[in-house]
Amino acid sequence: MSGQGQARRPRQPHLPDLHVRLRSELGRIDEQLRALLSSMDRLQGLLDAVVAISREVELPEVLHRIVTTAMDLVGARYGALGVLDDSGERLEQFISAGLSERERTALAQTGLPRGLGVLGHLIRYPEPLRIDDIPAHPSSTGFPPGHPRMRTLLGVAISVRGEIYGDLYLSERLDGEPFDLHDENVVVALAGAAGIAIENVRLFERIRVGAEQFQRLLLPTLPDLRPFTAAAVYRPAAEPSQLGGDWYDAVLLSDNVVAVVIGDVAGHDLQAAAAMASTRNMLRALLFDRRDPPGAILARLDRVLEAITNNPVTTTTLARIEPEGSGWRLRWSAAGHVPPLLLTRERHVAYLLAEQGLPLGVDIEQPRPDHSCLLPPGATVVFFTDGLVEHAARSIDEGLDALAGLAVEHAALPLPAFVQTLADHHPSDGHDDIAILALRTPPA
Repeated sequence: MSGQGQARRPRQPHLPDLHVRLRSELGRIDEQLRALLSSMDRLQGLLDAVVAISREVELPEVLHRIVTTAMDLVGARYGALGVLDDSGERLEQFISAGLSERERTALAQTGLPRGLGVLGHLIRYPEPLRIDDIPAHPSSTGFPPGHPRMRTLLGVAISVRGEIYGDLYLSERLDGEPFDLHDENVVVALAGAAGIAIENVRLFERIRVGAEQFQRLLLPTLPDLRPFTAAAVYRPAAEPSQLGGDWYDAVLLSDNVVAVVIGDVAGHDLQAAAAMASTRNMLRALLFDRRDPPGAILARLDRVLEAITNNPVTTTTLARIEPEGSGWRLRWSAAGHVPPLLLTRERHVAYLLAEQGLPLGVDIEQPRPDHSCLLPPGATVVFFTDGLVEHAARSIDEGLDALAGLAVEHAALPLPAFVQTLADHHPSDGHDDIAILALRTPPA
């Protein structure tokens, strides 16, 4: 048979060519997997960033967190956030990150950026802006003295409730490359979440201010208690939008007798605040109506609350300070409350530890013990709520010891400054509201 009648066999690919194609395909798949993993990492980083920003409850911390988070997401050396004033044309705040101390010192003389140059371009045209060469941009006006030289820029506007709140600026990727579209998309997404976080913080602030004002309206202005001096302070909890049940009161009775009360209704809500107000007013009525010792007054108050309210459990200390001979006697009864602190003119300090009665609202049949001690001239008695000394990482005894040391250190201060100092430097973790009332006996 001739060769012309034989069928041709298909040509087999050359083995080295197959290896080259296979390596090329595997390389392409590897690049796609790396890009996918990078996108997943960036997406996870963006989600983590949104969660971190949303946890902040103070506006300065939120703004700084937005800047540093954006820098981390795209690997930028420098970042800043310019907050616009009411006109929307100028900057009233400028939060920056990435500058060295030397650079900050050098720029301190120039003051707040005026929103000119490429910064002003983004203010006038609030669209995402990517610049690969800042000095060559038509809007560039150069850098002020001491400003680090920057070549690249990524700018994104931040909107709050449909209005431009400010602009987020990033400069100089750490790898030396210009910002790309992927960087822009990530920062635009972050800016959207940042606008929501800023609005939430502003809402929290309005709620917190309103709650604090409401709480203060429920607390009394101390009357003239001469011959004693007295001062009080209230501080809300660090957690925003919380009402509290802490209160203080002082009432001048007949025969130079002063009644002092400090109390804490359980809870942090409107019910606790309302219960505090009703308890304080009932106690005032009983103090004017009766001359019984403090334990009897508290027992009567407990029975009244049991009969006509559903108030939560309440701790309190009620005290009477009355003349005795040439000095003064303190009589008190405590209903599950932290003990008062006695500070003498010679800076001796001690807690008035004594048998406690149960908190109000637990068992009206239980006795209410009374206690008394003489107060020397110039002595200070500090009544306070447990929010002043409680800390999750320390025992209550450690908090009490720290408060005693703080009181001794600042004993020479006038009474208003003294209670403010205790509130400013308290040893607690700030999770609870604080009430302090201090009363000082005459020097002689």
